[in-house]
Amino acid sequence: MQSTLANRTPEKASLARWLSANRGLVGLLIFLLLFPFLLALIEGQSFGDVLANEAGRAKFMQGLLIEVFILAIYALSYDLILGVTGLLSFGHAMFFATGAYFTGIAFKSFGWGAGQTLLGLVGVAVVQALLFGIVLPRVKGITFALVTLGLASVFHIVVQASELTEWTGADVGLQGVIAPDWLNSNTARFQLYLLVLVSTFVVYLIYRRFVDSPTGRVCIAIRENEDRALMLGYNTFLFKLVALIVASLTAVLAGFFHTIHQPIVSPNVAGLGWTVAALLIILIGGVGTLSGALVGAAVFRLLEYYLDLWFGDAANFLLGAVYVIIVLFLPYGIVGTWRLRSTQIAKGRERLKKLFGLTKTIPKS
Repeated sequence: MQSTLANRTPEKASLARWLSANRGLVGLLIFLLLFPFLLALIEGQSFGDVLANEAGRAKFMQGLLIEVFILAIYALSYDLILGVTGLLSFGHAMFFATGAYFTGIAFKSFGWGAGQTLLGLVGVAVVQALLFGIVLPRVKGITFALVTLGLASVFHIVVQASELTEWTGADVGLQGVIAPDWLNSNTARFQLYLLVLVSTFVVYLIYRRFVDSPTGRVCIAIRENEDRALMLGYNTFLFKLVALIVASLTAVLAGFFHTIHQPIVSPNVAGLGWTVAALLIILIGGVGTLSGALVGAAVFRLLEYYLDLWFGDAANFLLGAVYVIIVLFLPYGIVGTWRLRSTQIAKGRERLKKLFGLTKTIPKS
């Protein structure tokens, strides 16, 4: 008995240290778990209404937050290859779209369950990461970005081909996808909310562990100076390929949840716009911070929804203005700026003046 207690003590101490170091993250998780119930109480509804998916406002907010969590998972995958490894890709939407389309086809045409679909997605994710990895030894920088854009553009054209209408729905998208009952967003939204929420935090913790691992440290070294990493004896191609595979696995998971939550897969998910969305999210949150992907996804989606709700047609202009302000005054993103404790208000004001041509130039004599 004493031996057993002695063996458990270090584990408990380790858990206590982890909880203490991550109390903010744990607190956020607990709050989000309780949020639907708290909102239902405010609206005069019961816990039973939430569990039965009958709480109107609470159910709607769960749907909105599910979209935030899906974007967070997707943005984390992009932050790994761009912010951590330094690979600028313009074709990242292909990973997300592959997950979304494969899930829809598996459910609708093959009649697969969620487990079978996820296993299939693992294979698909590895294959498409290897496809991107083929060009890694040959190109880098903006050339790699253009090559990935080309691959994604081909995929975008393929899913819209009329010959594949039966499978992808061509221009109108893949419709009529029926998710398993226990994941159906209409009848089991709270269960889906819990699954996507927990998945988001698990993915974040795995990513944080990956970045802190020796492999992650080499990826950071590649971002900072790939030639020096090569000189130290690291096979940078393999490390970049590992990062691509991990990012691909994560992005297809986001696509999987996207199809379950919104069972109409539009060809737009394979377009450049979705890659730009991932880029915007990590720029808002902070490139290379990981937690910035979570913050950026929340700001991106909630701001988009509420500005559209309050201002209608003017929402896009206001969104653009907000993004410009963030770039000018928070150049390291929200999380990055918070960590550096540097809002750079004065520099941001100068950049804003230059943007509108308000700076005074002294003529040369």
